Amino acid sequence: MTVTAHPNEQAAPAATRPAGAQRPGRAGRGGRGGRRRRRSMVAYLYVLPAFVVFAIFLGWPFIQTIQYSFYNWDGLSPATWAGFANYVSVFTDTELRDAFGHALVLMLFYAAVPILLALFLTALISRANRLRGMSVYRTVLFLPQVIASVVVATIWVSIYSQDGLINQTLRLLGLDALTRVWLGDYSFALPAIGFVGTWLNIGLCLVLFLSGVGNIQPELFEAARLDGAGAVREFFSITLPALRGQIAVALTLTVVSALKTFDLVYVTTGGGPGTSTTVPAFEAYNRAFNTGQVGSAAAVAIALTVVIMIVTALISRIQPKDVQ
Repeated sequence: MTVTAHPNEQAAPAATRPAGAQRPGRAGRGGRGGRRRRRSMVAYLYVLPAFVVFAIFLGWPFIQTIQYSFYNWDGLSPATWAGFANYVSVFTDTELRDAFGHALVLMLFYAAVPILLALFLTALISRANRLRGMSVYRTVLFLPQVIASVVVATIWVSIYSQDGLINQTLRLLGLDALTRVWLGDYSFALPAIGFVGTWLNIGLCLVLFLSGVGNIQPELFEAARLDGAGAVREFFSITLPALRGQIAVALTLTVVSALKTFDLVYVTTGGGPGTSTTVPAFEAYNRAFNTGQVGSAAAVAIALTVVIMIVTALISRIQPKDVQ
């Protein structure tokens, strides 16, 4: 005989349930949470090889550099504790102050000038989409980026030499008085290196800006032209605001390249004439491997790293939030 429950009877209240009982569905939710955790662990396993490589080849050497910066050490004999003396010398040593000042000058040539010129070329190219051979022009302008920097430096040493292309051109124009050994002149050596940086970075900035222009809706330009906007107004009202993210990226890349310049200075001038073209990265190399001041070199390297991080953080503030 089957006994059925009265329809008005309710299930046992929660208070009468066993202590270890769970509400219906809770086990399912716990299962989903466990699967999420397992998927998260799998994701970390994919990242682990890259993290190990980073830790071995970048993380641990960086920690060692910080350690060396607190010692006076020539790389061979026992090190002696120096405290913060090496960091104080970054601000008090005339050569080191000049090196950071030269890096600031290079920032104008490596960042400000290429970005302004690339914006100007972008405005021209974006209004001349039907110009024949446009892809060729873009390739030629970007070509310096794919050439090894040592090769670039060697080429420009030849161009700047006494019988180089620049001096030959000046002689053909009857301007013999302006000829000089550009990389051996105290006044012109640093700007000469900076001009090479301009030549290197303008193609990078141009490619970034042209890619940004390609993402702008054509209807915006058509509406501006229907309203009678000229080329200048169109550029400042539509193109320039739309390139804010690309400008931030270009500014970050070019400023960092200016601050960490080494190979170009090493090949072209070796920091000379005198110390007129020394930069922080070159000073770190010179002190570590030529003058036996490993602790001072480490302090310069750490100070340069901090400067780059601060500058990068400041530049990121102008970047739109939707592309950060």
